[in-house]
Amino acid sequence: MIYMPLLAEAQQAAGGTIEIENVDVVPMDFIWTQITALTWLQAVLAISFGVVYLMYGWRIFRVLVVICFALIGMFLGIKVGQFMGSQIWGGILGLILLAAISMPLMKWCVCLLGAVAGGILTAGVWYAFELPQMYIWAGATVGIVAGGMISFIVLKASVMLFTSLGGSVITVVGMLALLHLYEGLQEPVTTYVHDLVMEQNWFFPLVLTIPTIIGIIIQNKFVKHSHKWEL
Repeated sequence: MIYMPLLAEAQQAAGGTIEIENVDVVPMDFIWTQITALTWLQAVLAISFGVVYLMYGWRIFRVLVVICFALIGMFLGIKVGQFMGSQIWGGILGLILLAAISMPLMKWCVCLLGAVAGGILTAGVWYAFELPQMYIWAGATVGIVAGGMISFIVLKASVMLFTSLGGSVITVVGMLALLHLYEGLQEPVTTYVHDLVMEQNWFFPLVLTIPTIIGIIIQNKFVKHSHKWEL
Protein backbone atom coordinates (compact mmCIF):
# COMPACT_ATOMS: atom_id res chain seq x y z
CA MET A 1 0.00 0.00 0.00
CA ILE A 2 1.42 3.36 -1.01
CA TYR A 3 -0.01 4.98 2.11
CA MET A 4 2.01 2.89 4.53
CA PRO A 5 5.37 4.65 3.99
CA LEU A 6 3.65 7.99 4.32
CA LEU A 7 2.06 6.93 7.59
CA ALA A 8 5.41 5.65 8.83
CA GLU A 9 7.12 8.93 8.01
CA ALA A 10 4.36 10.91 9.69
CA GLN A 11 4.67 8.70 12.74
CA GLN A 12 8.42 9.21 12.96
CA ALA A 13 8.07 12.97 12.49
CA ALA A 14 5.48 13.19 15.22
CA GLY A 15 7.53 10.97 17.49
CA GLY A 16 4.50 9.00 18.49
CA THR A 17 1.94 6.50 17.33
CA ILE A 18 -0.94 6.99 14.96
CA GLU A 19 -4.30 5.57 15.93
CA ILE A 20 -7.30 5.49 13.65
CA GLU A 21 -10.44 5.41 15.72
CA ASN A 22 -13.60 3.62 14.63
CA VAL A 23 -15.84 6.66 14.80
CA ASP A 24 -19.57 5.98 15.17
CA VAL A 25 -21.11 7.42 12.01
CA VAL A 26 -24.38 5.49 11.81
CA PRO A 27 -26.95 7.42 13.92
CA MET A 28 -28.29 4.45 15.87
CA ASP A 29 -29.15 6.66 18.84
CA PHE A 30 -31.38 8.77 16.60
CA ILE A 31 -32.99 5.65 15.11
CA TRP A 32 -33.67 4.22 18.56
CA THR A 33 -35.18 7.54 19.66
CA GLN A 34 -37.63 7.39 16.74
CA ILE A 35 -38.59 3.84 17.64
CA THR A 36 -39.24 4.59 21.30
CA ALA A 37 -41.13 7.81 20.50
CA LEU A 38 -44.02 5.92 18.86
CA THR A 39 -47.18 5.03 20.76
CA TRP A 40 -48.87 1.71 20.08
CA LEU A 41 -51.43 3.43 17.81
CA GLN A 42 -48.73 5.20 15.82
CA ALA A 43 -46.80 1.95 15.53
CA VAL A 44 -49.85 0.10 14.18
CA LEU A 45 -50.51 2.90 11.67
CA ALA A 46 -46.85 2.83 10.63
CA ILE A 47 -46.99 -0.92 10.03
CA SER A 48 -50.24 -0.60 8.04
CA PHE A 49 -48.91 2.20 5.85
CA GLY A 50 -45.52 0.53 5.53
CA VAL A 51 -47.00 -2.72 4.22
CA VAL A 52 -49.02 -0.82 1.60
CA TYR A 53 -45.90 1.18 0.70
CA LEU A 54 -43.90 -2.06 0.50
CA MET A 55 -46.32 -3.95 -1.75
CA TYR A 56 -48.08 -1.25 -3.76
CA GLY A 57 -45.54 1.57 -3.86
CA TRP A 58 -45.30 1.15 -7.64
CA ARG A 59 -48.91 2.34 -7.99
CA ILE A 60 -48.39 5.59 -6.07
CA PHE A 61 -44.71 6.19 -6.76
CA ARG A 62 -45.28 9.64 -8.29
CA VAL A 63 -46.87 10.88 -5.09
CA LEU A 64 -44.14 9.23 -3.02
CA VAL A 65 -41.40 10.85 -5.09
CA VAL A 66 -42.93 14.30 -4.63
CA ILE A 67 -43.31 13.70 -0.88
CA CYS A 68 -39.70 12.49 -0.56
CA PHE A 69 -38.30 15.52 -2.37
CA ALA A 70 -40.59 17.86 -0.48
CA LEU A 71 -39.22 16.50 2.82
CA ILE A 72 -35.65 16.79 1.54
CA GLY A 73 -36.36 20.37 0.48
CA MET A 74 -37.85 21.16 3.88
CA PHE A 75 -34.79 19.76 5.67
CA LEU A 76 -32.36 21.68 3.47
CA GLY A 77 -34.50 24.79 3.74
CA ILE A 78 -34.42 24.65 7.53
CA LYS A 79 -30.63 24.36 7.46
CA VAL A 80 -30.34 27.33 5.10
CA GLY A 81 -32.91 29.23 7.14
CA GLN A 82 -30.65 29.04 10.19
CA PHE A 83 -28.27 31.41 8.42
CA MET A 84 -31.00 33.56 6.85
CA GLY A 85 -32.85 34.26 10.09
CA SER A 86 -36.02 32.18 9.58
CA GLN A 87 -36.02 28.39 9.74
CA ILE A 88 -39.79 28.22 9.21
CA TRP A 89 -39.79 30.18 5.95
CA GLY A 90 -36.64 28.40 4.83
CA GLY A 91 -38.32 25.04 5.37
CA ILE A 92 -41.52 26.11 3.60
CA LEU A 93 -39.69 27.53 0.58
CA GLY A 94 -37.41 24.49 0.36
CA LEU A 95 -40.39 22.14 0.53
CA ILE A 96 -42.29 23.97 -2.23
CA LEU A 97 -39.23 24.35 -4.44
CA LEU A 98 -38.09 20.71 -4.49
CA ALA A 99 -41.66 19.40 -4.67
CA ALA A 100 -42.25 21.60 -7.74
CA ILE A 101 -38.96 20.55 -9.33
CA SER A 102 -39.63 16.83 -8.80
CA MET A 103 -42.83 16.79 -10.88
CA PRO A 104 -41.40 17.72 -14.31
CA LEU A 105 -38.18 15.80 -13.56
CA MET A 106 -39.94 12.67 -12.30
CA LYS A 107 -37.74 10.11 -14.08
CA TRP A 108 -34.52 11.75 -12.92
CA CYS A 109 -35.85 11.93 -9.37
CA VAL A 110 -36.78 8.25 -9.47
CA CYS A 111 -33.24 7.40 -10.60
CA LEU A 112 -31.80 9.50 -7.79
CA LEU A 113 -33.97 7.81 -5.17
CA GLY A 114 -33.04 4.41 -6.57
CA ALA A 115 -29.35 5.28 -6.28
CA VAL A 116 -29.82 6.49 -2.70
CA ALA A 117 -31.69 3.28 -1.82
CA GLY A 118 -28.82 1.22 -3.22
CA GLY A 119 -26.36 3.25 -1.18
CA ILE A 120 -28.34 2.70 2.01
CA LEU A 121 -28.44 -1.06 1.46
CA THR A 122 -24.71 -1.42 0.80
CA ALA A 123 -23.89 0.91 3.69
CA GLY A 124 -26.04 -1.39 5.82
CA VAL A 125 -23.94 -4.37 4.69
CA TRP A 126 -20.79 -2.44 5.66
CA TYR A 127 -22.26 -1.69 9.08
CA ALA A 128 -23.47 -5.27 9.57
CA PHE A 129 -19.96 -6.67 9.06
CA GLU A 130 -18.62 -4.18 11.62
CA LEU A 131 -16.22 -2.55 9.20
CA PRO A 132 -14.81 0.86 10.22
CA GLN A 133 -17.72 3.29 10.23
CA MET A 134 -15.53 6.23 9.30
CA TYR A 135 -15.20 4.62 5.84
CA ILE A 136 -18.83 3.61 5.48
CA TRP A 137 -19.12 6.10 2.61
CA ALA A 138 -17.03 3.64 0.55
CA GLY A 139 -19.67 0.94 0.95
CA ALA A 140 -22.45 3.44 0.28
CA THR A 141 -20.73 4.64 -2.91
CA VAL A 142 -20.79 1.13 -4.36
CA GLY A 143 -24.56 0.94 -3.83
CA ILE A 144 -25.14 4.44 -5.18
CA VAL A 145 -23.27 3.65 -8.39
CA ALA A 146 -24.95 0.26 -8.80
CA GLY A 147 -28.40 1.59 -7.95
CA GLY A 148 -27.93 4.54 -10.29
CA MET A 149 -26.84 2.32 -13.18
CA ILE A 150 -29.75 -0.06 -12.68
CA SER A 151 -32.14 2.88 -12.45
CA PHE A 152 -31.00 4.31 -15.78
CA ILE A 153 -31.17 0.90 -17.49
CA VAL A 154 -34.45 -0.36 -16.00
CA LEU A 155 -36.38 2.52 -14.48
CA LYS A 156 -39.09 0.27 -13.06
CA ALA A 157 -36.43 -1.49 -10.99
CA SER A 158 -35.60 1.83 -9.37
CA VAL A 159 -39.25 2.38 -8.45
CA MET A 160 -39.49 -1.06 -6.86
CA LEU A 161 -36.17 -0.61 -5.05
CA PHE A 162 -36.84 2.69 -3.33
CA THR A 163 -40.50 1.98 -2.55
CA SER A 164 -39.66 -1.45 -1.11
CA LEU A 165 -36.90 0.02 1.05
CA GLY A 166 -39.12 2.90 2.19
CA GLY A 167 -41.93 0.54 3.10
CA SER A 168 -39.49 -1.76 4.86
CA VAL A 169 -38.13 1.08 7.02
CA ILE A 170 -41.59 2.23 8.11
CA THR A 171 -42.82 -1.31 8.76
CA VAL A 172 -39.75 -2.39 10.72
CA VAL A 173 -39.72 0.75 12.86
CA GLY A 174 -43.40 0.17 13.70
CA MET A 175 -42.81 -3.48 14.59
CA LEU A 176 -39.80 -2.70 16.75
CA ALA A 177 -41.81 0.00 18.52
CA LEU A 178 -44.58 -2.50 19.32
CA LEU A 179 -42.06 -5.06 20.60
CA HIS A 180 -40.41 -2.39 22.74
CA LEU A 181 -43.78 -1.39 24.22
CA TYR A 182 -44.59 -5.04 24.87
CA GLU A 183 -41.29 -5.51 26.69
CA GLY A 184 -42.14 -2.57 28.93
CA LEU A 185 -45.22 -4.46 30.15
CA GLN A 186 -43.30 -7.53 31.22
CA GLU A 187 -42.28 -8.37 34.79
CA PRO A 188 -39.38 -7.95 35.03
CA VAL A 189 -38.91 -5.48 32.18
CA THR A 190 -36.66 -6.83 29.42
CA THR A 191 -34.41 -4.98 26.98
CA TYR A 192 -33.95 -7.52 24.19
CA VAL A 193 -35.07 -5.16 21.43
CA HIS A 194 -32.78 -2.38 22.62
CA ASP A 195 -29.83 -4.75 22.88
CA LEU A 196 -30.39 -6.13 19.38
CA VAL A 197 -30.73 -2.71 17.76
CA MET A 198 -27.94 -0.96 19.62
CA GLU A 199 -25.40 -3.72 20.23
CA GLN A 200 -25.77 -6.19 17.34
CA ASN A 201 -24.61 -4.53 14.12
CA TRP A 202 -26.09 -7.22 11.91
CA PHE A 203 -29.63 -6.97 13.28
CA PHE A 204 -31.01 -3.69 11.91
CA PRO A 205 -29.58 -4.05 8.37
CA LEU A 206 -30.90 -7.62 8.24
CA VAL A 207 -34.45 -6.77 9.32
CA LEU A 208 -34.50 -3.96 6.73
CA THR A 209 -33.07 -6.00 3.87
CA ILE A 210 -35.36 -9.03 4.15
CA PRO A 211 -38.66 -7.08 3.78
CA THR A 212 -37.06 -5.01 1.02
CA ILE A 213 -36.28 -8.15 -1.00
CA ILE A 214 -39.76 -9.52 -0.35
CA GLY A 215 -41.30 -6.23 -1.46
CA ILE A 216 -39.28 -6.20 -4.70
CA ILE A 217 -40.40 -9.75 -5.51
CA ILE A 218 -44.07 -8.99 -4.78
CA GLN A 219 -44.06 -5.70 -6.68
CA ASN A 220 -42.37 -7.34 -9.66
CA LYS A 221 -45.22 -9.87 -9.85
CA PHE A 222 -47.84 -7.14 -9.60
CA VAL A 223 -46.14 -5.00 -12.25
CA LYS A 224 -46.00 -7.89 -14.71
CA HIS A 225 -49.78 -8.30 -14.46
CA SER A 226 -50.49 -4.58 -14.77
CA HIS A 227 -50.26 -3.77 -18.49
CA LYS A 228 -51.47 -0.19 -18.05
CA TRP A 229 -48.73 0.82 -15.64
CA GLU A 230 -46.25 3.27 -17.09
CA LEU A 231 -43.57 5.61 -15.81
